Amino acid sequence: MAARLVDDDPGLAHEHALAASRHAGRIAVVRETAAITAYATGDFALALRELRTYRRISGKDDQIALMVDSERGVGRPDRALEVGRSVDRSSLPTGARVELAIAMSGARLDLGETERALLELDIPELDPQRAFEWSPALFAARATVLAELGREDEAAQWQRRADEAADALDEAAGLAESEMIEVDEIDVDDDDDELEVADGDEVADGDEDAAVDADADVAEHVEPGAPSGEEPTD
Repeated sequence: MAARLVDDDPGLAHEHALAASRHAGRIAVVRETAAITAYATGDFALALRELRTYRRISGKDDQIALMVDSERGVGRPDRALEVGRSVDRSSLPTGARVELAIAMSGARLDLGETERALLELDIPELDPQRAFEWSPALFAARATVLAELGREDEAAQWQRRADEAADALDEAAGLAESEMIEVDEIDVDDDDDELEVADGDEVADGDEDAAVDADADVAEHVEPGAPSGEEPTD
């Protein structure tokens, strides 16, 4: 129920997560769900507590980006960067690694380190010619930073790529039997090839990690640039 409701009614979703926590508080996915729904309601302090508990129980770092973004939400961008640096990024699933890059970029923006925010997004997964499940958020994050730098033309270009990637992924939904789907008639620059939609088994630069499933329970994407104390995601 939390997964069903979190997008439309995060408050009610959080109530379901808390009910589950009262009955099964030692189960990792329960604490993970409580953290995600707390984050969705803007209770970043509670999200942090639940994420730490989830991490301790599960031994996993797959929600590290949400921890970084929650630290931003409580007004601690310096601490957010420390948390992000505490993990081995090569050990993360590809989607989690991309989300961490976006969250770290956001923390840099919070500190006014705009050039370094752009560098955080210079990762192999930043491939404008292929659309993965993480591509729209990553492209949009780059557009945000470029706009902060006053590079408006480049920002518009990356925002267009984000929109095109989202449209291509929507068009390809339900076609999982195709390993790679070519999407025609997408407006890209003359020096770009046509955008391709790749499934979760093929990742940028030959990475062997599976991409995050778009239908996974309560999937979240974090974006840079939100002011401290407000929800950092759209």
